Amino acid sequence: MLEYETRLRVRYAETDQMGVAYYANYIVWMEVGRTELCRSLGIRYRDMEAEEGILLVVAEVHCRYLSPARYDDEIGVSTRIAGANFRMVTFGYEIRHIAEARLLAKGETRHVFCGRDFRPRKLPPKYHAFFGIGVK
Repeated sequence: MLEYETRLRVRYAETDQMGVAYYANYIVWMEVGRTELCRSLGIRYRDMEAEEGILLVVAEVHCRYLSPARYDDEIGVSTRIAGANFRMVTFGYEIRHIAEARLLAKGETRHVFCGRDFRPRKLPPKYHAFFGIGVK
């Protein structure tokens, strides 16, 4: 399965009083990874929204924190499509400290394909291959 790595540097504003990256930033980093994975495959969220009226609504988030990231650490967010069907897609993530190759966190986000009215909608066929739907 395709995997894409996005590299980021932990900013001072992303850390707490203990100098550790604040836990909610891992969810933001997952979003950055997800967006960059899509972009690397030639799909932009805003195009799906503008052209097709398809929104990827977050239905579920899971993150398992394993080791802390700290200010100025370079991290890599490896993102993959873990599963998809006509109604939803699940992305998987691993966040690593680049220099130490240490696994910091792993997680998943599940998204429902919805229309502008936020009601579930089937994904248009032109996006099936991108999400691995119907591909053997």
